Amino acid sequence: MSVEVPDTSDLLRLRPTVHYDVEADGRGGARHLGAVLPAISDAIGHPTPTPMHPDPHALRERLGLPDAASAIVVLVDGLGYWNIAMRRGHAPYLRSLMGDSVGERPISTCYPSTTVAAMSTFGTGTCPGLTAMTGYTQMNTETGQICQLIQFKDAVEPERLQTQPTIFERLAAQHVRVTSSGLPKFASSPLTMAAFRGADYISNVLPKDRVMAACNAARTPGLTYLYIRDADKTGHNYGWNSDKWIGAFERIDAQLNALRRNAPKGTLIVITADHGMVSSSPEQRIDIATEPQLSRGVAAVGGEPRAVMLYVEEGENPDDVADRWRERLGDLALVRTRSQAVADGVYGRVDDRVLPMIGDVLVSAAQHVTVVDSRIQADKATRLPSVHGSQTGLEMDIPFLVDMA
Repeated sequence: MSVEVPDTSDLLRLRPTVHYDVEADGRGGARHLGAVLPAISDAIGHPTPTPMHPDPHALRERLGLPDAASAIVVLVDGLGYWNIAMRRGHAPYLRSLMGDSVGERPISTCYPSTTVAAMSTFGTGTCPGLTAMTGYTQMNTETGQICQLIQFKDAVEPERLQTQPTIFERLAAQHVRVTSSGLPKFASSPLTMAAFRGADYISNVLPKDRVMAACNAARTPGLTYLYIRDADKTGHNYGWNSDKWIGAFERIDAQLNALRRNAPKGTLIVITADHGMVSSSPEQRIDIATEPQLSRGVAAVGGEPRAVMLYVEEGENPDDVADRWRERLGDLALVRTRSQAVADGVYGRVDDRVLPMIGDVLVSAAQHVTVVDSRIQADKATRLPSVHGSQTGLEMDIPFLVDMA
């Protein structure tokens, strides 16, 4: 079965809502990144419910996962469903998986469609409104300053910010083997501690060694996690349509095929991603620093260029700031107040402690738009050729591909 790729204009259209609960229609519910690990937990015989997904067995059935004693779940950073589909000629293994009934359509990531929010959603089986990881940068409510959540720069400790137990922790508490195979630099990184604590981490520098480590771990019943970062890194630096990205994509496909060939027979293999990528446009780059209409009443800027969070000055009405932004941006972005975005369900269930971490005004970019602030961001960071974070199909739709070794 071949995958039909919609027109680019359709893939760049904003989707105002995100569904996290299992009964939701559309791409939400079971077909969501937060449902993947709870569903796999049931497939390996150790169902692990979460506040967002109380019935792992129903998730497994809806996602079409078979029973297996051992499972390997692979998360390929930045490899959206439509990024694969539009370059599937370069990836024979992934193309074969997209042709079956499970892989023929995407599942959805969270909002914002960015690594810190998605990794914690994936690792805990919940949502950004519970993990307190709501953007690449966000307000540290203890200091009143913007913090960054890849390295947790100016943030509180990972375990204090992200208090939801991870699926890895909960499986380990059931005496299930849980292994993570990745780069040495990520073994004890703040993001690993926030989203994936609880697994035994195996470090290897070379991709082939990380693949083989995952295969060897899978010989014992349990869960193995393999992270591949190359698509995201190359996309940000060179653009996801570049020859360098295609080369990285081909190597990723080869790694995944090697995983399938070398994994123990009967191992369940699930491949997904945290988000997709869109190309940015220099003509659609909007700089807050040069536009008084946009900076007026704004005390701090968080998020990232496709998903901006504005924290308004004391005494400023968020509705007034939102109106000024809507007047300036028109159909170039969806502008909402925090209360509107929460009502739309984009963060899932939201804890009271998380609310003030979210911006007073949220700006979700459409088309190829980026919204930057050259006063606080490095020039290179404001001109990345490919980006993500917003609510378009290219960014939100991610693969859910299943194989059995």
